Amino acid sequence: MVSQPFPYKVFAGSNGISIAKRICQHLGCELGKINIQHFSDGEYCVSFEETVRGHSVYLVQSTCPSADNLMELLLMIDAARRASADKVIAVIPYFGWARQDRKDKPRVSIAAKLVANMLQVAGADRVITIDLHADQIQGFFDIPVDHLYGAEILASYVESLKLENLLIASPDIGGSKRAASFAKRIGMHTHREIPMVICYKNRQKANKVSELKVLGSVKGMDVMIIDDIADTAGTLCKAAKVMKKKGARSVRAIVSHGIMSGNACQKVMDSELEELVFTDSLTFDTRKCPKVKVMSVAKAFADTIMAIQEHRSISEINV
Repeated sequence: MVSQPFPYKVFAGSNGISIAKRICQHLGCELGKINIQHFSDGEYCVSFEETVRGHSVYLVQSTCPSADNLMELLLMIDAARRASADKVIAVIPYFGWARQDRKDKPRVSIAAKLVANMLQVAGADRVITIDLHADQIQGFFDIPVDHLYGAEILASYVESLKLENLLIASPDIGGSKRAASFAKRIGMHTHREIPMVICYKNRQKANKVSELKVLGSVKGMDVMIIDDIADTAGTLCKAAKVMKKKGARSVRAIVSHGIMSGNACQKVMDSELEELVFTDSLTFDTRKCPKVKVMSVAKAFADTIMAIQEHRSISEINV
């Protein structure tokens, strides 16, 4: 009997192919074959083109809206479970539907909890993701969640710029903890204290900022705005404009996930931002926006997969 060279297999949904290929390169394995058949009414069927019996199956798919991406992942999980996979692990580089993570007004849904329930009901044994919108989303699951952080990779890039007057900015009060952690990380590596400011914003409605103020001085500083997502990029562009008016020498933005919906690319190109940096959790063509730089977190996912396979601690991985 010929033993399998890898006791696990990696497959990708439509929205995870690019990063899944890079993950497999780091793992030294081939990306598994899967067929997703689409019907004329929009329904689709998922089937594995190779055996997964007895294997740990890693399914790479970001669940950003539209709901098709989430539904595709659910079908992949269900198909793997029905094909007698030993373990089914959902690898979700971008965990969508996460901005609805609490009941902040009457009669609203908590989408992040609903998605967690759906993944578990479908048959997922474990979830691997990076830079959740809110840390508490891990508590919505009754299965292990390996929450990775892209700060080390992004911080390394910031350090490589060697900005003498570096200042970290949070685009809102809610992101101040994330920005403070980022500033502390860079400070530890560069052996200096990195100053920080916070922006205060009022929203008319979702994706629409009516007013933005900067709490702190940015005059003569090289500002680095830290956030978790760039969706319409409206907040980032507005913050850059305000900070330049207040005397900032340069303004850049570092975010975990580049959604870049609507005319976000044009907004960034027309803005005061010198650069927008995000990870490859979502596929993005930099030719659409030359100001964008994409940093890969594929190795972090590959290292996590190997740690799980070898029953090693995830916290030892430097991500």
